[in-house]
Amino acid sequence: MLQKVEGIVIRTTDYGEANKILTLYTRELGKIGVMARGAKRPKSRLSSISQLFTHGQYVFQKTSGLGVLNQGEMIQSFRDLREDLFLTAYGAYIVELLDKLTEQYEINPYLYELLFQTLKYIDEGLDYEVLTRIFEVKMLKVAGIGLYVDGCSHCGATEGEYSFSVKEGGFLCHRCLHVDERTIKISSGTAKLLRLFYHFDLNRLGAISVKTETKVQLKQVLECYFDEYSGLYLKSKRFLNQIDKMKLE
Repeated sequence: MLQKVEGIVIRTTDYGEANKILTLYTRELGKIGVMARGAKRPKSRLSSISQLFTHGQYVFQKTSGLGVLNQGEMIQSFRDLREDLFLTAYGAYIVELLDKLTEQYEINPYLYELLFQTLKYIDEGLDYEVLTRIFEVKMLKVAGIGLYVDGCSHCGATEGEYSFSVKEGGFLCHRCLHVDERTIKISSGTAKLLRLFYHFDLNRLGAISVKTETKVQLKQVLECYFDEYSGLYLKSKRFLNQIDKMKLE
């Protein structure tokens, strides 16, 4: 049976001399795998639509196992994202994170839209570091390790300065710091952004302007939290850290 889907290539694997196995994240079916026969050949009609990050319409033969890609039509190539080393590193991390946290054929149109909008904004030149942090925050719910960001996770206080507690899964006010001796000190701006990222709709994103210090704190908080609870090992994260070091040199 032929099936038509709108999807984004989130992983490619070479198979034999000429073929590729594509992992697509689709609006209609969630994550699926398809064989793209001959896609490694430069003149193949499947070559251009089999590149990482490509957004397109895909027609495939659905089977009990791996589907077979028949044809496809590109909607967006996200060319700027693919041709810039830094953007590619961040994009690779985003799609691998999604890949690791989702199962085959779990339909989630919201997650599809989140992925599409994140890659689109990065391709358009918006702050890729901030967009990556937003994506990470949104993926915490998918991973089943959501945060408590609406107040102190211990006493519920909704005003004042906060620190972040990996142990408590959210903010701690100054009166509750005794609960966790290893809190991460964060600014009020970082706390506000974490709360905003957790609740807001990415489609409503406006201009982004975040201080470097705040970016560093956001990265530290989310990295520690994922490392503690997700159980993930991402190859792209290692490369991303190397890229970030290059920026500082």
